[in-house]
Amino acid sequence: MIKQFVPQEFCLQCLGCCRFREDNSVWAPCLLDEEIQELIDKDIPPATITADRRIHPVPNPSGEGYFCAFLSAQENKCKIYNFRPFECQLYPFLLNLRGKKVILTVDLNCPYIKKSINDPSFKEYSEQLAKFLNSPAQVKLLRNNPQVLQAYEEVSEIIELDI
Repeated sequence: MIKQFVPQEFCLQCLGCCRFREDNSVWAPCLLDEEIQELIDKDIPPATITADRRIHPVPNPSGEGYFCAFLSAQENKCKIYNFRPFECQLYPFLLNLRGKKVILTVDLNCPYIKKSINDPSFKEYSEQLAKFLNSPAQVKLLRNNPQVLQAYEEVSEIIELDI
């Protein structure tokens, strides 16, 4: 489990995370191969996983956009928070694919990032996260799961990773 930068009590309060404009959004989390098996072992319906290993977004009942299949819209909480996917643990940090380079980036639409991006704690966390992601075990994990490397927009680049 990755220590999350955004405090849990703040997370999901902005009504931005886990919500998407379209059903094939790059923002819908991709799953590591082992996470797919873990979800299946926990009796999560396979229909919640797309062919390209994403969590399948579901239509918002209000008719506007989509949200993660594991988001309880009524409570605004994640139904699988204790075993949420790697990408969800990283968020608002993202693994951004730029050509052949993998860049650790951060989502500038996250209100918590907007208020803390210039804090020393942000820089310290970013450095720790980059060190963790550059560790041999994580490099191997990411090389074996290239689906989690995406091309995100509206992000700020932090550091190039050794992947």
